[in-house]
Parts: sequence; structure tokens; C-alpha cells
Amino acid sequence: MDLPNPFPILRLPYLAIEEVFKSLHPIEIINLSLISKRAKAITKQMTFYSKYDICLRVDEGLGIAIRVENKLVSCTYLMTSDERMNGNVEEYGGNDYIVRRVYKYSKNPIEEWKQLFKYVLDILKKQTLHLLFITLDNFVNHNVSIIDFLRKNVKSVTECQLYQDEEDNDVDEHVAYLLNNLKVSNELQFYLNIKNDNFNLKIPKNLRQLYIHDSEWIGYERLVEIDCEHVTLRDNEITDEQWNLFLKKWMTMETNQNLNCLRLDNRELDEFRAIVLHDIPHEVVDRGVKRNLIFSYRDVKKAVNGGIDIRRIDGKIATFFVHDNVFSMSVH
Repeated sequence: MDLPNPFPILRLPYLAIEEVFKSLHPIEIINLSLISKRAKAITKQMTFYSKYDICLRVDEGLGIAIRVENKLVSCTYLMTSDERMNGNVEEYGGNDYIVRRVYKYSKNPIEEWKQLFKYVLDILKKQTLHLLFITLDNFVNHNVSIIDFLRKNVKSVTECQLYQDEEDNDVDEHVAYLLNNLKVSNELQFYLNIKNDNFNLKIPKNLRQLYIHDSEWIGYERLVEIDCEHVTLRDNEITDEQWNLFLKKWMTMETNQNLNCLRLDNRELDEFRAIVLHDIPHEVVDRGVKRNLIFSYRDVKKAVNGGIDIRRIDGKIATFFVHDNVFSMSVH
């Protein structure tokens, strides 16, 4: 039986080529661009790449993910030093999402990962990294070179998630270097055990979300410097006296003017009123009064009964309440 003749995709009219490309997975588009210089040139002419997001993962492996249309499709290159995994493809999903993983063998996975990432940025005409997921104690000897590489090749990181595998490992120096050299524009999540309370770390300004899982190192000085919309501080050690000073500064608009929601570990509302708000004008709202208040990132609102209100000099109100064992301050 004769094999069918190859279909000349690249000889079609431009609009027809673009429709073909739209039906491909992002990894298929990248692979097609590698066929020839002409294929690469035509691939770069496509106009629909704005719906793609590029994500990097640095942990036990090295991954480059291309997400499409709000994460409905995720295609990932995973670099591996295991030659047996080369070319393996995993795919799974449901009614509203698809995940495809392609394993790529390399004798030097870190350097090839860097070069592949530069190529993907070039093809998709991207300058912003949507997500950086990095476990800072997995490739300790390469952290600085990876950070330097990202600083040279991306203008900003929309969302940054920082992890460590072993709590005893000291990652302070590398996380400070990362945040001092990369611009994080929207969301920063810390899942790190910081060893030195006085280490030189620059928390980005104007974030939509700042989440710090172990925030013992966030003292009063850093608290008043934070300028983010949604802030979560787990296990903080800020004293009641310092919270009192912070709220007074907030009320006079000397700090945290962008704050929409502050979430802390659970504490008793009456105790907070007695100890922290003892000399701050406030109003106890009857529990029969129900209001929809900002509760979390993306301005998700919850129906809240009662609470305690304080007022800023510009008329903004902050309500303190407890919901699902989380003590929150919601600004409205």
C-alpha cells in the first residue's frame, strides 16, 4: 500500500496555515518550527500567541510549560538525565483541561533547558514569565546562574512560588538574590524557612497577593513597608503593641494604602478588641448585620455577620472578623 503524499501545510495561504496552527498543541508548534528556517519564520508570524502563558518549574526536574486559555491546556517539556525517558509522552485530563508532558533527555539538562526556554520565548514572542515555581534547595549550585539567566531573558515574572524541600537547609542568600534581581509583578508565595531575621530581602511593591507561610521573620519594620492588596502572614510573631501601631498608621494613610485584605492565624475577636484596639476608635457591628466582604485573592467575597470596624481618614473602613479559623481584616 502506497503511503499518502505529505500535506504541504507551509504552502497554504497564511490564514489557512494559522487555522492549522490553532489546532495544534503548543509543543507541536515548537516542534514544527524546528523543521527548517522557513518553518521557524512562518511559525513566528502567527498572531494568536497572546493567549499562551509560559511557566518554568525548577525542582526535582526542570520543566517548561505552555498554558493556553486560562490553564485549560498545559503542555510541558521536562528535561531529564535519564536516557530511558527520552521522548516519553504522558497525557491526562478531564472535560475542561488537558495536560501533556514530553520528556527530553540531555547530558546537560540545565543548559539545554535554558536554551530551549530562550527558543520558546523567541517563537511565542514573549517577554514575561507567567509562573516561576522554584525549589531553592534542589539545584543549589546552579541557583545563581539560573537567576542570572532569567534576569537577562525576561522582563518580569507575574507569579512566583518559592519552596524548599528540607526545612534545615539555608536558602536565605538565594531567595534574597532572586527577589533583588527579578521583578515579580503580581503574586509572590513563600513556603520557605528563613533562618536570618535580618537578611537583606526586598519584598516587591504593588503585588496583588503576598502569601508567607512561615512569617516569623516579618517584623514590624517589614510590615509597614509591605504595599500589597492581599496579604497572608502565617505564624507571624508581631506583638499586639506593634499591631496597634500598625493600625494607627493605616488609619492615617501612612502605610499599606493598597491593602484590601489581611489574613492572619486564628485569634479571638474579643481579645483582639481588648488588647489591640483598646485606644483606637472602633465600632462593634451587630451579628445580625450581614455584609459581603473581600476575603481572599481575586477579591473573592464572603457573607460576614458582624465584625469590628475601624475607619481610615479617607473614609475607607476595615472590618475585622473570623471565618473558617482565619482572622481577617477586610477593607471596603
